[in-house]
Amino acid sequence: MAVNILAFGPNGSGKGTQGAIVKDKYGSAHIESGAIFREHIKGGTELGKKAKEFIERGDLVPDDITIPMVLETLAKSKEQGWLLDGFPRSKAQAEALDAALKEAGMKLDYVLEIKLDRQIAKERIMGRRLCANDNNHPNHIAFDAIKPVEKDGRLVCRVCGGELSARADDQDEGAIGKRHDIYYDTVTGTMAAVNYFKAAGGCKVISVDGSMGIKEVTAAIVKQLD
Repeated sequence: MAVNILAFGPNGSGKGTQGAIVKDKYGSAHIESGAIFREHIKGGTELGKKAKEFIERGDLVPDDITIPMVLETLAKSKEQGWLLDGFPRSKAQAEALDAALKEAGMKLDYVLEIKLDRQIAKERIMGRRLCANDNNHPNHIAFDAIKPVEKDGRLVCRVCGGELSARADDQDEGAIGKRHDIYYDTVTGTMAAVNYFKAAGGCKVISVDGSMGIKEVTAAIVKQLD
């Protein structure tokens, strides 16, 4: 049976890692909002062309462009189910997405929320490393369980041996602060979106403590999944 999930968590919470585990449990498509934009822009779709104009100006892509993109991608995975990661990022987007899903006849089964203290989230971001082969391969210089491995005098991905890099904005405390300002905003930001779905009902909300180890967080999530 297809299962549809929204995944929430601040940058640094391990949301991508846990999302990959959950989607494997159900055989769902793991859909990331950034990948949706890249797919449409690369494919030269009308929505992609419109989105590109905003992105190139450094502006946020309006919801009336973003949500049709998201829905189109979700519809392609309607039979296998999906885990949507990175959207919605605001209360307004949550309200619009909820209405659009209902109109399209797509049921939301779970909202997964990984909670993490803001300072801990920042420290985690600054220590994480990205694998060139798969960004969901967890590598972090501060955690023994997911530390990169050393090969020929350099650190490589602990999962596949791929090249590792640190995103420039992951080392920029100002940039991290801006991202977290949006996420932790309970009035109009992403936390407001989480709270909207909690209040709306109609789906099961799973909230877990993201400060635990990866295996412990996974166990806490799986325990609450039907």
